[in-house]
Amino acid sequence: MLHTLSCAPGHPAVKDCIALLRANDALLLLGDGVYIALQHSEDWLALQQSGASLHVLDADARAAGVRQRLAACFTVVDDDGFVSLTEQHAQQMAWY
Repeated sequence: MLHTLSCAPGHPAVKDCIALLRANDALLLLGDGVYIALQHSEDWLALQQSGASLHVLDADARAAGVRQRLAACFTVVDDDGFVSLTEQHAQQMAWY
């Protein structure tokens, strides 16, 4: 399953999303969700331990000014990478 998460750190949906992540899942952080990808953020360790593949949308990370501060466990993807993730995962769950 592909999870897309666009809410800011501290939002209740972040914990709910993390609780449902499995090793064969992918997580793509969008919008305010890119702040979760900052190394040593509140949820950073839990995401690493989830076993899911972790991704951040490049345009949103750049817009937020955090592109250079992302944790190494996240893969930065462009719009084509986003499309590729949707093609790889038949199911998607959006978290707002």
